[in-house]
Amino acid sequence: MTEQTMTIREMCEAYDVTPRTLRFYESKELLFPIREGQKRLFTKRDRARLKLILRGKRFGFSLEEIRQLLDLYDMGDQQATQLAKTYELAEKHLADMEAQKAELDEAISELKSQMSWGKAQLAKLGAKSNAA
Repeated sequence: MTEQTMTIREMCEAYDVTPRTLRFYESKELLFPIREGQKRLFTKRDRARLKLILRGKRFGFSLEEIRQLLDLYDMGDQQATQLAKTYELAEKHLADMEAQKAELDEAISELKSQMSWGKAQLAKLGAKSNAA
């Protein structure tokens, strides 16, 4: 590996992704490795983009949203448009995640309540069968 580029294998090891994932991101125009025959060489820019792609996926952004945000980087406004759009999308995703968390918290609470009831019923049934 040179300081400037990484092979597909090095990228996979460094970022815990598969070659297929990197090729898929390339096909979706998220990454733009240098092609030397069959060999792909990923630049520092590709590495930065991959970090952002993985972070965006973790936060629930779609690949299309991520691509659009990455494309805003080169607008020449010191990333003001990119940051504003990212913040807008992040607010939406945060609201969605918080709603999902609230639903999950409610389901967990309900399940615990049902389990307590079931445990009490089993204890009663155990006491009855032991008394007989």
